[in-house]
Amino acid sequence: MSVELLFSPGYIGAVRIKNRIVRSATFSGRAEKYGSVGEKMINFYDELAKGGTGLIISGFISVDVGGTISPYQARLDNDSYISGQRKLVEKVHDIPEVKIAAQIGHTGKQGVHPKYPPVAPTAVKDKITGLTPRKLSKKEIEVIIKKFVDAGYRSYLCGYDMVQLHAAHGYLLSNFISPYTNRRDDEYGGNIENMTRILIMIHEQLREKVGKSFPIIIKLQTQDFIPGGLILDDGINIAKIIIKSGFDAIEPSGGIGETQIGTPNAYPSKIIKSTDDENYFLAVAKELKPFMGESKLIMVGGIKNPISAEKILKNGNADFISISRPLLYEPDLPKRWQSGDITPAKCISCNSCYLSMLTGPTHCVVRKKIERKKQK
Repeated sequence: MSVELLFSPGYIGAVRIKNRIVRSATFSGRAEKYGSVGEKMINFYDELAKGGTGLIISGFISVDVGGTISPYQARLDNDSYISGQRKLVEKVHDIPEVKIAAQIGHTGKQGVHPKYPPVAPTAVKDKITGLTPRKLSKKEIEVIIKKFVDAGYRSYLCGYDMVQLHAAHGYLLSNFISPYTNRRDDEYGGNIENMTRILIMIHEQLREKVGKSFPIIIKLQTQDFIPGGLILDDGINIAKIIIKSGFDAIEPSGGIGETQIGTPNAYPSKIIKSTDDENYFLAVAKELKPFMGESKLIMVGGIKNPISAEKILKNGNADFISISRPLLYEPDLPKRWQSGDITPAKCISCNSCYLSMLTGPTHCVVRKKIERKKQK
């Protein structure tokens, strides 16, 4: 079967992407200590760019020192980080037609920084960290909005082709759109419109700075998979508000840190044991796509087979296909598929990569073992 559509160009806003393959954002842990960009990080993205991916979405770049996952997470909370980030973007752009987006975010309720207690819309204890975040005041929310806008503008100055807001997986922006973590009764809570307000304000203020030709996209929580959390019906309604506000693309996702409790096969790190487990956000994409209008839908979630990806695109269920774990095993996977070898990704979805990020740079443990054997 041909995978012609998968390797046809597409647009997000005014930006042309050479194919429909997107590298979904993944924390790499390869920044220098305290968030600057060095050779390790540049080499990591250079390998991805050479592998044939059309659009690379960077790992989560923090908008605030208190919103970092690790000392080795990239940051853009002040201008000192621009020069390093610019070098990374230039390296990626050395590969013809490869585009790169900066994903910006804040840990929110799931924060574990030793010097900066976690913050959230409401003080709801996190069952993974054991910490109770401090409730943000309205003035502090305004400061957070400015931090996102400033970091987004810095990504524009660095030469990134677009920016993605991280509003999923239990981090700060997704805390606002979930009834589990947002129990406010002011203009930032109480109903879906108010809970989504922070996302719209960031978009509007950033758009004023970067103009219409620089795409602003979003990784959007559509369901939490926990009791009392965000459910899909409300997630779809939130997406409709996002689309109407003018975001150029949505990558719908789901699951938070606490989803893992008592759920061995939980999102967003689902273990895939058979083809039935693949494409696990396809139902969400099908429900959301009719409302997308000019905004593009980037489908993520267990996509490993190029034939399945081609079918999803041909059926009009998505505009782009986003993958992550398979590219840790095979950074050159898109090139392999385009060359005619359309066997599924070699990644076995064992989630060893998910665990590796807890102790060092995120990597495929299986790939590393194979490389060590070859060296012997």
